[in-house]
Amino acid sequence: MTPYNVLFLCTGNSARSILAECYLNAAGKGRFIANSAGSHPTGRVNAFALELLAKSRIDTEGLRSKSWDEFARPGAAPLDFVITVCDNAAGEVCPFWPGQPMTAHWSVADPAAVEGSDEEKRRAFRRAFGELSARINLLVNLPIDKLDRLALERKLDEIGLIGREALAH
Repeated sequence: MTPYNVLFLCTGNSARSILAECYLNAAGKGRFIANSAGSHPTGRVNAFALELLAKSRIDTEGLRSKSWDEFARPGAAPLDFVITVCDNAAGEVCPFWPGQPMTAHWSVADPAAVEGSDEEKRRAFRRAFGELSARINLLVNLPIDKLDRLALERKLDEIGLIGREALAH
């Protein structure tokens, strides 16, 4: 079976999209190939993201903050799914993605924007990682090959709402 190519997008590609990329590559067990990118990449991966991934025993080798242009170039691998994880990237005009991927928006609060002590920052990263991993676990368990495109897009949108109810209260 050919793995599904997933691209997680954020503005800076330093925290949320990086966490999602690494977790899906670990949880997807070869069924998914995840990457991440940013519309305006910072050029570095956030140290708190790297620390959390290391503590979770998730591979970070080769990680880097990169532009979404890399995935829209001629000859780029076709994408199956493009998922924005920040509200800024969701509102931007995206490049044309090869492969006519399904898109979804999974809003997650930016842990890199949290100010305060290192422990408060770590807590924000754990919260974002928990939200992303719960959603990714749902994605991994979807019967993708059994759903038509419309049903699959609906499921992807529903996954993006997981945890949002708790934030509204």
